[in-house]
Amino acid sequence: MTPDPGQWHRLHPLSPLVRSGRAAIGVLAIVGISASGQFGRDGSHLYDWAVAVLVVIAAVVSWLVTRWKLDGSTLRIETGLLRRDSRQLPVARIQAVDVVRPFLARALGLAELRVRLAGSSHADGRLAYLPEQAALDLRARLLAAHHGLDPATPEPGERILAAVPTGRLIGSVLASGASLLIALLIAELVVMRESPAVFTATGSTFLIFLVTLVPMVWRRLATDYGFTLAQSPDGIRIRRGLLGTVAETIPLRRVQAVRMVEPMLWRPLGWCRLEIDVAGSPGRDHADGSGRMRKTLLPVGYREPAWQLMRLVIGADPPPLSRPPRRARRKAPLSYHFLASGHDAATAMGVTGRLRKVTTWVPLEKVQSIRMVTGPVQRILSLATVHVDAAGRRVRAEFRDRPGQEAGPLVEELAAACRSARRRAPEAGLRPAPSIPLQGSLPDPAEAADPALTDPAS
Repeated sequence: MTPDPGQWHRLHPLSPLVRSGRAAIGVLAIVGISASGQFGRDGSHLYDWAVAVLVVIAAVVSWLVTRWKLDGSTLRIETGLLRRDSRQLPVARIQAVDVVRPFLARALGLAELRVRLAGSSHADGRLAYLPEQAALDLRARLLAAHHGLDPATPEPGERILAAVPTGRLIGSVLASGASLLIALLIAELVVMRESPAVFTATGSTFLIFLVTLVPMVWRRLATDYGFTLAQSPDGIRIRRGLLGTVAETIPLRRVQAVRMVEPMLWRPLGWCRLEIDVAGSPGRDHADGSGRMRKTLLPVGYREPAWQLMRLVIGADPPPLSRPPRRARRKAPLSYHFLASGHDAATAMGVTGRLRKVTTWVPLEKVQSIRMVTGPVQRILSLATVHVDAAGRRVRAEFRDRPGQEAGPLVEELAAACRSARRRAPEAGLRPAPSIPLQGSLPDPAEAADPALTDPAS
C-alpha cells in the first residue's frame, strides 16, 4: 500500500540491486570472458572486478541519498550526494504518470514510477523503485489529486480499444523484411557448408548479419508482446512487454500526427501498423526507454479498426483526398498509385509510398511550417510538393506532385486554415475525441480520392 502522505520515504531497499544489476552483470560477463574463469597471476583482473563493485556502491549511495514525499498538492523528490537535486512537482501540472517494470524489477515485485508535467518532453520525476502495488496506489493518488477527486475515490475506468493477439504479432514479425533476410542468410549458410572454402571466406560475414538481425526481431516480439490500448479520461493508455512491462499514458493533446504504415507483405492480409508522433525532443527518460519521439499506437491490426483508432486520436473525420495529375506518373512511376492528399478546416492528410503505403494525418493546429518544394524534374513537368510540417523529426504530411498552378494558392490556403485551427483549439485540457465502437467499416480516404485532375498536358 502507499505510505502515509506528508512524510519522507525511501525507495525500496532492493532498488540498488535493480539499478546496478544490468551494468554489473555486463561488467562481470566481460571479466569472465577475459579471465576464462581464472585470475591473472599479476592480479590485473582485480581492476575489472573493482569496476563492478563501484557500480554497486554507486547504486547503494544513490538509494541512500534519495527520498520522496507527497506534500499536499506537490510531489517532492530529493536526490544527489555532491550536488543536491530537489524537485517539486505540482500535482495540478501532471501530464501523465507511467509505471515501468524492467525484467529484474518485475521478478522482485518492484516498479518504477515516472511523472511527466505539462509542457515537458521527458520524465520530470522518477521513483526507481517502489513495491509494485505501492507504485500503482501512488499513481492513482496522483491522478485523483490532479483531477480534483478524493484520493480514496477509485481511479476512473478505462475502455479497451484494441489488443494484439500473440499469433498475429508473431505472424507480423515473420512477415517482416528482417525475418525474411534472416531466413535467406540461414539458407545461404546451409548451402555454403557444401563448399568449405566459400564458407570460410564469407561465412563470418553472414554470421555477423545474423547476430545483428536476430536481436532486432526478438526486441520487436518482446516489446510489443501483450500490447493493449485503452481510452481513459487522461488520454490513451498503452500496456506492453514480455520480460519487462511498460504502462504509459499519452495525453491526446501531445499527439502531433498519426501514421498508418502498410508494408508490402502485410497488405494481402489487410494488416497495418499505427504510429503517433508525440511532442517533445528525444531523451533517455521516455517511458519506453528508447528515447524515440515516434511511438507505436498499434503494432499490427486490421485496416478498418485502425482507421477508427486514427479518427479517435485526431478527433475528426478524414479530409477528402485528391490524386496528382497523370503527368506525375512520369516522375514517380512506382509510387503514383499511392499518391493522394487533401485537407479540410481541421486536418491535413498525405498518402505516399513505393513498396509500403504510408498515410500521415496531421491536425492543422499542430502545424509548425508549410513549405513548397520544386525539384528539377518537377519544374519540367510543372509540378510541386507542399510539405505540412508538425513539431518533431520528419513529421509531416506531403501534398506530393501537385500541379504548379495549384501549389502556390494551396500554401496560402493551408496557412490560413492553420491560423483558424489554432484559434479554435482549446487553451487547455484534452482534445475532445469521439467515443466510437471499433466495429463496422470506415472507408479508406485514399481509395475514395477524387479521380486524377484534368490536365491537358498529361
